[in-house]
Amino acid sequence: MLNDETFRISFVNNLIYTIGSVPLTIIISLLLALALNTKLKFLNFYRVVYFLPYITAMVAVAMIWRMLYHPRFGPINQFLMSIGIKDPPGWISSSKWALPSIIFMQAWKSCGYYMVILLAGLKGIPQQLYEAAKLDGANSFHRFRYVTWPMLSPTMFFVIVVSMINSFKVFDSINIMTEGGPGRATNVLVFHIYRVGFINYNFGYASSIALVLFLMIMIMTVIQFRGQKNWVNYT
Repeated sequence: MLNDETFRISFVNNLIYTIGSVPLTIIISLLLALALNTKLKFLNFYRVVYFLPYITAMVAVAMIWRMLYHPRFGPINQFLMSIGIKDPPGWISSSKWALPSIIFMQAWKSCGYYMVILLAGLKGIPQQLYEAAKLDGANSFHRFRYVTWPMLSPTMFFVIVVSMINSFKVFDSINIMTEGGPGRATNVLVFHIYRVGFINYNFGYASSIALVLFLMIMIMTVIQFRGQKNWVNYT
């Protein structure tokens, strides 16, 4: 396995994907949850709109984003060229931009799910704490720092653990949009397992890679559970 160059590339790609997708998804989800935890008009409509991508079939989402990312006829590059960018990125057809493109698309699709979880956590924070903070002269940032964040930390811990596990299971979007390419730029561990096991019919080696993937996820999860006592507030 260590002598398998494709495995090493898939391992690095998976780490890059995790490092890129998990913070991006959580930040977007948290901002959406905070925005939808206010008294806006048509609030339920906005919640449904932001949640819809998560329940939409990945095949449909991936095909739409393939068209959006088309280097010549896609709406994204058409817009970039209309504002004067003569040589826009190739997105999923570029080895440099393919993985960031997948990361952004996956964050867009998943943020609605984590938004709902974080919104539930925000709804569970007693309003008396905010009222007391206002009486003490706390501004919006201080209320978030000393009230919202500590009270939301158990929910945030769950979101971080689940999103990190899901980042190591990414497969369908890559299989539909890039098939691990261009070259091996988007080849990740689950896709490598699929190719080794179901394309090359080397089930023993594929099982070994799957075991390594399981151990990686387990170790990272154990580390997170050990480290939660340093920042998660259960009181």
